[in-house]
Amino acid sequence: METIKHRTVKVNGANLHVAESGVGPLILFIHGFPELWYTWRHQILGLSALGFRAVAPDLRGCGDSDAPAPTDAYTALHVVGDLVGLLDAVAAEGEEKAFVVGHDWGALMAWYLCLLRPDRVKALVNLSVPWLPRNPERKPLDGYRAAYGDDYYICRFQEPGEIEAEFAEMGTRRVLEGILTYRIPGPLFFPKGKGFGHPVEDPVVLPSWLTREDVDYYVDKFEKKGFTGEINYYRNFNRNWELMAPWDGAEVKVPVKFIVGELDLVYHMPGIKDFIHKGGFKKTVPLLEEVVVMEGVAHFLNQERPHDINQHIHDFFSKF
Repeated sequence: METIKHRTVKVNGANLHVAESGVGPLILFIHGFPELWYTWRHQILGLSALGFRAVAPDLRGCGDSDAPAPTDAYTALHVVGDLVGLLDAVAAEGEEKAFVVGHDWGALMAWYLCLLRPDRVKALVNLSVPWLPRNPERKPLDGYRAAYGDDYYICRFQEPGEIEAEFAEMGTRRVLEGILTYRIPGPLFFPKGKGFGHPVEDPVVLPSWLTREDVDYYVDKFEKKGFTGEINYYRNFNRNWELMAPWDGAEVKVPVKFIVGELDLVYHMPGIKDFIHKGGFKKTVPLLEEVVVMEGVAHFLNQERPHDINQHIHDFFSKF
């Protein structure tokens, strides 16, 4: 990837590794789990070729960026602080607002960025995860346990060190291949001591959009860094709920295009389809302009259908 440049930027007390390419209006890409800047490789090249400047960090705890030790150093406020600092560091002079694209819990962090600092966001394209209004009566983890039980992956991620030990037994490559190729339109479970629920020696057939070289890159970075930093984002879901109490009922007021795969596990969570398509989403995100459901596509849609995603991003951002 010779046209992608890499550098380290110090923001909010942490060194973030940043990949970037192109000249033009700034697009900030925010990855999720188990991902890195690399998840946006096709978007960085594609959008920079279309006249944008694409910037994709490894978020705190991920890849070649710093990983603060405390579990509670991964709240939404920490991450939004990093993102605002990054925009300050990389934006061109006079460029107060950037375009933003997020995926998975990177999409969640993008929603928080838009909620807390709409003055820094020109428009948002978010993938997979819609903005869900805060329920003041129930913490997120209580809701997940009630809906799916203790084997649900987010619930299994809560005890520090526990899932990391199981991942170590399974092997980094097997864990990453299993998650990145997950295409079941339903919840992901990690039964204790049983991995994905089937023998870890069962071979994983990689789809055409995910090469062995792609997996090699992820494996190399996760073997060096470990999974703890990224899993700490899940360990702060309840803490984020507490911190966001002052914004209870607040709307996200930036222009938004939302894209989700037809087979995405998030799209099949209880009540999500009705929320997206029957007015709830538009009520809490009043500037929601378009919802796209991509047929036959699962969770990692920006890697599975990169050219389509690039076109959606380009078409939406070109309006502004």
